[in-house]
Amino acid sequence: MSGPIWQWSAVRVAEAVRARDITVEQAVTAVLERMADANSAVNAVTVELADDALAAAHAADQAVAEGDASGCLHGVPVTIKENVDQAGLPTPNGVAAAAETQAPDNAPVVQNLLNAGAIVIGRTNTPEFSLRWFTDNPLRGATLNPWDSGITPGGSSGGAAVSVALGIGAIAHGNDLGGSLRYPAYCCGVASIRPSLGRVAAFNPLYDDVRALSYQLMSVQGPIAREVADLRLALEAMAARDVRDPWWTPAPLEWPVEQGPVKVAVTSSPEGLACDPRVAAAIDAAAGWLSDAGYDVHLTDPPETRELAACWREFLFGDVEGAGNPLMRQYGSEAINAIWQDYIASVGDLSLEAYVKNMGRRWKLVRLWQLFMEEYPIVLAPVSQVPPFPIDEDRKGTKRVREMLDQQSLLYGVNLLGLPSAAVPASVEENLPLGVQIIGRKFREDQCLDAAQAIEDAAGIFCGRLWTNPGVT
Repeated sequence: MSGPIWQWSAVRVAEAVRARDITVEQAVTAVLERMADANSAVNAVTVELADDALAAAHAADQAVAEGDASGCLHGVPVTIKENVDQAGLPTPNGVAAAAETQAPDNAPVVQNLLNAGAIVIGRTNTPEFSLRWFTDNPLRGATLNPWDSGITPGGSSGGAAVSVALGIGAIAHGNDLGGSLRYPAYCCGVASIRPSLGRVAAFNPLYDDVRALSYQLMSVQGPIAREVADLRLALEAMAARDVRDPWWTPAPLEWPVEQGPVKVAVTSSPEGLACDPRVAAAIDAAAGWLSDAGYDVHLTDPPETRELAACWREFLFGDVEGAGNPLMRQYGSEAINAIWQDYIASVGDLSLEAYVKNMGRRWKLVRLWQLFMEEYPIVLAPVSQVPPFPIDEDRKGTKRVREMLDQQSLLYGVNLLGLPSAAVPASVEENLPLGVQIIGRKFREDQCLDAAQAIEDAAGIFCGRLWTNPGVT
């Protein structure tokens, strides 16, 4: 992309800094000015770190002058979501009672970004306890979608996706327990990669005593960006070793190229689940582009998608109800508690016996998907069965919440499996961005990103349309 530096990709900024075509201070100043112009209209960045960012930029420019700019993100402005620890700053996670906490150290993903030379310009908004597909909380307020303030920016990494879409940083950090990277990217017309379990180390020093098993097995850290190439660069930085996470795995980021065309399983209505025609059209278009790029495309459903979704719901909700709900009842707002009760009412048995049984179900489902993906290394599917939800759609009662869970089933089902999945925009319909999900085999983020790149090459990059909208500039 041409234009001012805040519109540049992370790849371009990093290359320009290394070549000394621009200074880090110029890159950071441009993004800080963009944040000052655009953030007040959307409330994506909740904590601005301009002074710290400029000081870091000055040090980064000194490193360039001394020939010591070796990090892959040297000089690239980034944001950090407010539910991971950044040393000396609160980690409120959208909860007012945690507003005065102070992290004693950086989480691994933050430290890895800093080690790679990234410059943190601010922290981004999240819903209470990061447990909604909407981004609003009593502490920071609502984050608005710059495409349409009447639809959700996604959650829980809504602030992250909005910041990237508007040019407030080239890369945004987020995390994904039930689609919290891919769904905001979908809603905001940008790209994301949910890494495999164990790819990016996860640990919050502020809360180091216990971590629920569902979070250990299903929550991951990852990037959101405007371009697929930037996701690849961000993942390289984020995936560096950190022994504080027992699940971290030293798997390669790039694998040998496989012989012959990669087979793709395409599904828009897995096991008969209804799909909005606009979403189905985006899937069809993406399948065509992959075929044009040399992929071997087949219409076929992956296995047991309904059971996959049910197992995720019972596993996570059982964990949160047992371990986290007392905190939610004590410190959460009336809204989040009412929404949570609708989620609980929408699932079946949450007993300890059912919880243990779900661990066995998970083993079976992982095995079935691994066998399926031996033949089809890529699954092309909806991020959501419907376009982005209207604001507060999850406050319409238990019946609607259950419908929403069905409509997002393959979004969160992937998390139960621990598989990587990319989200990439495919079209804009009626001023709503629509995209697709690309699910890959464990630790094959490279194949997910390759397929996402092929779709981006054909569809284009859409968020530039926001930059000429007077409402957000």
